[in-house]
Amino acid sequence: YWLYRIVFVSYYSLKGHWLLLQHKRIDWWERCQNIADPQQYVRLLEERRIAIKDILRQTQWWNVRACIALLRRHRKITKHLVQVRALIPRANDIMDWREVVHVILLPTAGEPAEIIEPAIQSLADANFPKSQMIVLLATEEREDLSTRLPKVEYLTKKFSGVFRDFLVTTHVVAAGEMKCKASNATFAAKELMKYLDEKKIDYTRVLFSNFDCDTVAHPEYFAALTYAYVTNPKRLQRAYQPIPVYHNNLWDTNAVVRIVVTGSSFWHLYQSTRRHMVTFSSHSEPFDTLVKVGFWPVNMISEDSVIYWKCLAYFHGDYEVHPIHLPASLDAVLAETYWKTLKNQYKQKRRWAYGIENFPVTMRAIWPDKLINLRTKLRVTFEMLEGHYSWATTSFILTFLGWLPLFLGGTSFRGSVLAHNLPFITKTLVTLGMLGLCISIPMSLLSLPPRPKKYHWSRHLLMLFQWILIPLVGFLSAFPAVDSQTRILLGKYFGEFWVTEKMRKQG
Repeated sequence: YWLYRIVFVSYYSLKGHWLLLQHKRIDWWERCQNIADPQQYVRLLEERRIAIKDILRQTQWWNVRACIALLRRHRKITKHLVQVRALIPRANDIMDWREVVHVILLPTAGEPAEIIEPAIQSLADANFPKSQMIVLLATEEREDLSTRLPKVEYLTKKFSGVFRDFLVTTHVVAAGEMKCKASNATFAAKELMKYLDEKKIDYTRVLFSNFDCDTVAHPEYFAALTYAYVTNPKRLQRAYQPIPVYHNNLWDTNAVVRIVVTGSSFWHLYQSTRRHMVTFSSHSEPFDTLVKVGFWPVNMISEDSVIYWKCLAYFHGDYEVHPIHLPASLDAVLAETYWKTLKNQYKQKRRWAYGIENFPVTMRAIWPDKLINLRTKLRVTFEMLEGHYSWATTSFILTFLGWLPLFLGGTSFRGSVLAHNLPFITKTLVTLGMLGLCISIPMSLLSLPPRPKKYHWSRHLLMLFQWILIPLVGFLSAFPAVDSQTRILLGKYFGEFWVTEKMRKQG
């Protein structure tokens, strides 16, 4: 089973990586501008396809590189042509992209301006009209005034006039609220409601992107997001998820953290190929839907996934996550010392594993609902339990299960042929399972961001040899999940959201 699972996840991670590369080559802004009239767009694409054919006929056959490039362009246009033609029967359902307003929430609870500034700069560099983008910087009142005010002043001054608007909120933790990202996001969203009502902006026109404050969006993300939103007739019953990668400071952090975050990115590449993926970290949702479901719970840790489960329950199971196959780059864990970095990485993984807190809430919401079919209820129940159970147990099962029968099977079993062969069988299966590294290692090297000039080329070798640590890292990765699940089992709940410390190495 575990060998099959490794092969299965590796294959679809590779497929997700291929989709990521393909979508990064697409001019989403050009598609966004033309899709309002699909019939006219079809004619335009047909003209382009004919033009490429004419150029191909005139190209000398021995110019192999040029011929291959033209054939790829022709295949790409043909594929898109099929997609646009399929939209013609429901052209009236396509929303005008000029009506869409993007609000990008950046919650901060102490992060310095140098962490947030690149995120806002990526919005300013987006290949999408800034006149349709609003930045919402959500600060916390508990942050020291001497750092909060200069940070806000610097960022608002630097990006003044760049966007449609630059809003700032300050959240005060109220009675019944937890010190967490969810309560800050909910407060900021409610303040945004007042702004939108004042400006008479329809909620259904607003796409709300709840980003971590260090999220550097791909230049084409908002164009691709807009294209997906305006062309989907069930746009209000969809969330939109980019692929989280941890490239902002990947070269700066240590080998253990690099393996952890690279594995996390590969998992999300795999998830992006599945129909029933769940929102994670930075993602986007229709603001109208957020208003209907009452925003995020103000007393829960895992705000990124719980909003998906709330929406799934609200729409009686008819709610999905639409993957946007473009990267959203985040910070990997990095602290002043090596050991503090490892400690913080453990705390971050423990917080992610705390997502099992969604299980009882979700079960109470979906099982009494007669409009949700039994198959959906069983699927959700199994996926939530299996995912968190596997996270907490897989490493222990693969490490110890093959040896346990020798200790627990008694004298008669230890003398059997099976007992003698069991360690060899277990070792062989684990070794075969490690073949997944044959896919992971090349993918990780091909996905690396450009090496900073401050590092010598030899650091590339570290990126290769760090994978020697994968058995140890894989084994230790189960402990944060065991920690979180045990806390919940014993009623030792987290009292507040642990904010991952963020820093960048200078020089």
